[in-house]
Amino acid sequence: MKLSKEHIAQFGNLELLAKQVVEGFITGLHKSPFHGFSVEFAEHRLYNKGESTRHIDWKLYARTEKLFVKRYEEETNLRCQILLDTSSSMLFPLDEGRLNKLEFSILAAASLIELLKKQRDAFGLSLFTDKLQMETPAKTSVSHQRFIYHELDKLLDKSNQEQGKETNVIESIHHFAEKIHKRSMVIIFTDMFDNNLHENEEAFSALQHLRHKKHDVILFHVSDKKKEIELTFDNKPYVFVDLETGEELKLNPSQVKEKYKEITKSQREMVKLKCGQFAIDYVDVDIQDGVHKVLQQYLIKRNKLVK
Repeated sequence: MKLSKEHIAQFGNLELLAKQVVEGFITGLHKSPFHGFSVEFAEHRLYNKGESTRHIDWKLYARTEKLFVKRYEEETNLRCQILLDTSSSMLFPLDEGRLNKLEFSILAAASLIELLKKQRDAFGLSLFTDKLQMETPAKTSVSHQRFIYHELDKLLDKSNQEQGKETNVIESIHHFAEKIHKRSMVIIFTDMFDNNLHENEEAFSALQHLRHKKHDVILFHVSDKKKEIELTFDNKPYVFVDLETGEELKLNPSQVKEKYKEITKSQREMVKLKCGQFAIDYVDVDIQDGVHKVLQQYLIKRNKLVK
């Protein structure tokens, strides 16, 4: 489902929109090569040969020809922490008709929470710019769910999307790693716009810190591919503004396009390489493609962890 600002206006409620997204995603799974990750993962687990057949769901077997056992709440104890970059660079693009990186990440996070709710897994939310702005523990309670949706709804409000908020991915993740003590799945949404990340090897120690603490990590590297990576603009001068510092630069994109693409590709490959070295799942996400890729990657990771 490719989301737009019209969807937000239509539903008027982030939780309702997230439910709609997840239902569409689950329906699609039944028709895809990933049908093994269907909605049953939330309420069932695969039958293990030799165990009691008492809790086998025979109706589900009739539909899938696979043996599933009904899963009870005490059997699911995965904890998921969602870490969301809310710095000003995430406000790109500024086009009123399109989702920016922050809005996309908010909707993706809300949809993940819907999946976590279905699986009775605990989840928490942390927000960061140049430091941690908000953090919650991982819980499953209804009041906790409502609080997180309320915080995400506030972030969608344009009046709360301020320019001039700089990013410090390194320090924020370090602080987060120090505060989260129980082993968890950590999901990070960020555009990785932090100059320090490209200055030295030590800059990636924050990601290594999470792995040292035994957390399983997925990094969703969000971008507007057409504009930010391919630099697709008309052949005319533009004034480019740094959303975090306010610095302005006037130039014709076509004059620097090839060099820009070369540098950008190199930087992104370095992030991907470092994630691979630290056994972190790196997922390149174009915000114009919709959130289903995010949900699919989460499910693949979760199923590996619970087997």
